[in-house]
Amino acid sequence: MYELDLVRMRSAELRREAARERLAREVARDRRAARRAAAVLRSAPEAEPHTDRPRGHRLPRSA
Repeated sequence: MYELDLVRMRSAELRREAARERLAREVARDRRAARRAAAVLRSAPEAEPHTDRPRGHRLPRSA
């Protein structure tokens, strides 16, 4: 009976540890998503100043 109690305690400990690791991964994933969203907002085309200069290709340089 003593061994069975040890196995159950170890199993419960492993489950708690797995739950903590899952939570840590979820928090890290949410932080990465928030950083990505903030980066997208910072680099949005609406945030850049508009110029009247046409964005065409330049002529190749002569040799």
